[in-house]
Amino acid sequence: MSEPLVTIVVVPRERFSVTRRALEALYASTPRPFRLVYVDGGSPARIRRYLAAEARSRGFELVRTERHLVPNEARNIGLRRVRTRYVVFIDNDAIPAPGWLERMVECAEETGAWVVGPLYLVGEPDRQEIHMAAGDAGIEERPEGRRFFERHRFTGKRLDEVREHLARTPCGQVEFHCMLVRATAFERLGPLDEAMMNMAEHSDLCLLVRHAGGEVYFEPTATVTYITSGRFRWSDYRYFLRRWSEAWTDATVAHFRAKWALGADDPVTASFRPFVTAQRQFPTIDRVQRALDRLLSWRMSRWLGRDVLGRLEIRVNRWWVRVDQARGDHGPIAPVVSHRAGL
Repeated sequence: MSEPLVTIVVVPRERFSVTRRALEALYASTPRPFRLVYVDGGSPARIRRYLAAEARSRGFELVRTERHLVPNEARNIGLRRVRTRYVVFIDNDAIPAPGWLERMVECAEETGAWVVGPLYLVGEPDRQEIHMAAGDAGIEERPEGRRFFERHRFTGKRLDEVREHLARTPCGQVEFHCMLVRATAFERLGPLDEAMMNMAEHSDLCLLVRHAGGEVYFEPTATVTYITSGRFRWSDYRYFLRRWSEAWTDATVAHFRAKWALGADDPVTASFRPFVTAQRQFPTIDRVQRALDRLLSWRMSRWLGRDVLGRLEIRVNRWWVRVDQARGDHGPIAPVVSHRAGL
């Protein structure tokens, strides 16, 4: 068997309950030789046992910390174990389609790209709903100051509607749902910025790559779907609430603005907090809202749901993050437990 060109690094995105489905899909869709490093940041006991058994059976490297991780922390843990030409970062809720890895590697080999992203679908693979088919991002100099901009192409479109318009092309950014990076890029750039805690990590890396003279490419023949369906388990919520907390968001925004010399009134970064609040409230407030809609008038339902309960949830989340931090679950990474089998 030929020596692998790629190390796949799997990291937690926002929950753990889709771990099994995503890992089995990855192996089913990836015949090409590859190394796998699975970074398990404080998953519940059921998932911890499953991953340990899979690591022994399939022969991948499992790295576990006993605390939850900022996504870029998890990626850097995996990155330190990469000895191949390429690293692919993929979230633990992403379902790759057959041929995804071969086509991303082919794109990098044929173009010399530092970064390659696939076609991102959202929901369930058979829905064929586009999350992003390449993205744009950059820093603009305007009379009112430096401004960050970003745009997703073809978001919300059905794949069949736009397939003929999709082609391999350089672009401004791709996302960490799944991203191939040439390992030598990190020799130039250093590790991923762990102060980018929950927003715009992908934008930050792609901006750095392009500033250093590298290219970012979109490869439409590679497809990855990130799963938003399915019930959340109670064991998901502790990480989920921290992952999309205002505390992480505010720290990220302040750091990103300082790093790229953006003003405090930059509109795109100002939109991060409302986005994160909506993301966090989706599996909770939105479900309550649907129940209220069936029981009450529209006006009363909206007032009680999104207004009253929405504001209450924000307060509860702030309290929860303070309590969770007080448990000591926010300091330096605990000693890493690494299980390595058959490598």
